[in-house]
Amino acid sequence: MAVTICFDFGNTRLKYAVFEDRKMKAEGNLNDDGNSSLDYILEKYHPQKTILSSVIDHSPEFEELLATRSRFHRLSNKSRLPFSTPVGKPETIGADRLALAAAAVEFFPGKHNLVVGLGTCITYNFISKYNAFLGGGISPGMEMRLKSLNDYTAKLPLIKPDWNFPLVGYDTRTNITSGVILGMAKEIDGMIDAYSERYSNFNVLLTGGDAGYFAQLMKNQIFADPHLIYKGLYAISEYNN
Repeated sequence: MAVTICFDFGNTRLKYAVFEDRKMKAEGNLNDDGNSSLDYILEKYHPQKTILSSVIDHSPEFEELLATRSRFHRLSNKSRLPFSTPVGKPETIGADRLALAAAAVEFFPGKHNLVVGLGTCITYNFISKYNAFLGGGISPGMEMRLKSLNDYTAKLPLIKPDWNFPLVGYDTRTNITSGVILGMAKEIDGMIDAYSERYSNFNVLLTGGDAGYFAQLMKNQIFADPHLIYKGLYAISEYNN
C-alpha cells in the first residue's frame, strides 16, 4: 500500500501523521528534528512520499534525509496548490495556513470556507467559493495567553488548561481559566459573526488539538476536525506528485 508521511513543524511541537491509501493510520510527535528521530519513523513506516510544513528554522539535514529516502515535497507558496493566493506577499503565508486552505478546498469545494486553526496562535483563514485564499487574521493561542499572564504580572501563576471551569471564577486559577478559555471561544464566535455580516453563507472548520473542547463552548455551528492540517498536507502531496 502507498504510504505518505505528513510532517507538521509548528512553534510548539514537531508532529507527523501517516497515511495509507488516503486514510490516516497513525500520528505522533518527534522529540527533535535530528536524523535519529527521523530514521526511526522512516524505518517503521517505509513511506513512498513525504511532505513537510514548517514554520520554524529546522535542520537542513532533515529535508535531505527525506529527499534521499522518499519522494519529498517541502510546502511553500511555490508549491502547486489547489487554490489561488491573491494576497500581497504570498511568500509570507505560513505553510500551516496553506495546508488548512487545501483541506477546505478538498472537502468543501465550491463553497466559502472559514478555517480556524488552534495552535500556538489562532489563525483565521478564509477561502472563497472560487478557491481563492483571501487571508484572514492571527491572534494569540491558549498557551501564549496563559504564559503572558504569568510573564507580564508579578503574582499571577502559570496554570495548565482545565476544561472543567465555572463562568464566574472563585479563585485565581478558575478566574484565569474562565477568562482565557471562555474568552477565546467568544472571540472565535465574534469573528464568525463578523464574517457572517459580509458573507451570507460559508462553512466554519475548527481544527487543532483542542477543537473538540472549544466546539462545545461556541454558539455557532462548526465542523470540528483536529486532523485537518494533516489531511490538507496529504492533498497537497498528491497534487504535487
